[in-house]
Amino acid sequence: MSMTTTFPAIPYLEWIVGRVDAATHDLATSDLNASDHDDALVPPLLSGLDDPDDETLVAQLARRYDVPESSVLVTAGASNANFLATSALLDLADELPEDGDVDTDVAESSSRDQVLVEKPGYQPLLATPDALGARVDRFVRPPEFDFELESNRISGAATEAFAYAIVTNRHNPSGKLATRPELAEMAVAADDAGGSLLVDEVYAPYVDPAADGPFGGITAAGLPNTVVTGSLTKFYGLSGLRIGWIIGPEAVVERARETSMYFPSVADPSAKLARRALHHSDDIETTARDYLSTNHDLLASFVADQPSLSGRVHPGASFAFLEHDDYDGDEVSDAAWENGVLVVPGRFFDSPDAFRLSLGGNPDDMAAALNAFGTVLDELAE
Repeated sequence: MSMTTTFPAIPYLEWIVGRVDAATHDLATSDLNASDHDDALVPPLLSGLDDPDDETLVAQLARRYDVPESSVLVTAGASNANFLATSALLDLADELPEDGDVDTDVAESSSRDQVLVEKPGYQPLLATPDALGARVDRFVRPPEFDFELESNRISGAATEAFAYAIVTNRHNPSGKLATRPELAEMAVAADDAGGSLLVDEVYAPYVDPAADGPFGGITAAGLPNTVVTGSLTKFYGLSGLRIGWIIGPEAVVERARETSMYFPSVADPSAKLARRALHHSDDIETTARDYLSTNHDLLASFVADQPSLSGRVHPGASFAFLEHDDYDGDEVSDAAWENGVLVVPGRFFDSPDAFRLSLGGNPDDMAAALNAFGTVLDELAE
């Protein structure tokens, strides 16, 4: 008897496990590590700071996104947020009309709702809807057009079974930042096609100078039929807390809340430290934006000085999707790894010829990492 694995392994996550700790130079991690001590019980970034008196984490997030608290769900990290949002959107897409008058064939095929995922894209965002029984199709963010979001891609790819489309902003892996009007066009296209838009915004705060949106970034929150996810992992550099969230229509948030009962709840110490982090957000975000600005300049200068590399470092981005003139992404990544430098091959983002460079750590460490990677590129040129 053949067996189907409900949750098959995700190749990128399998590949990255253990490599960050083993690498001498990490050019894969994108967290802005304002605190460089992950082994501390209380992150040094938050140590000794006072806590808010009476404001909950949900209330803090609702205020930032200018939504009611019923539109906020705190989750155990961004991956958990994306899983719960996916589950909720698929469940709601499958709901029968109130009168129960529905075509039997449609009802029997409801587990194959269509999900559209950007290409190139972050592998877990494809794996999650696939594991939950959806049919995953792709829409292209063309490299030749600078990875722009084009709403007609949704219109052209959506079928009658369309449930939702997902995008990342900043785009992972390229670092391209979409504007609010561009996201609005995507939301309208998804709505017109009979579905929703899900926007992973873990990189949205990567903007310098800060914008007017939550965490100084750009958000799709509040657009029609739109759900956004975020976390404290990337911009705040607080990955150990495992704090993420969903912001969206109350029906989606409530369904996600119901689904969350099947999973471990958010740890109370993490929630309390997250409240503290948001209470002192001005100082934390200033430090993070200093890291972002310096690391962007380091990356942009490095790429500009490497004649064998092609690809754009987008304004304000501290990561980029690049290609080598003579070697594919795996060959570059393998050569780097042999020299203690961690670089992510592009096959995990639908582009085997490319690789992703990301500067998340202390700028001094990132400068040393780029110097080491530069030596790798020099050796490849010999």
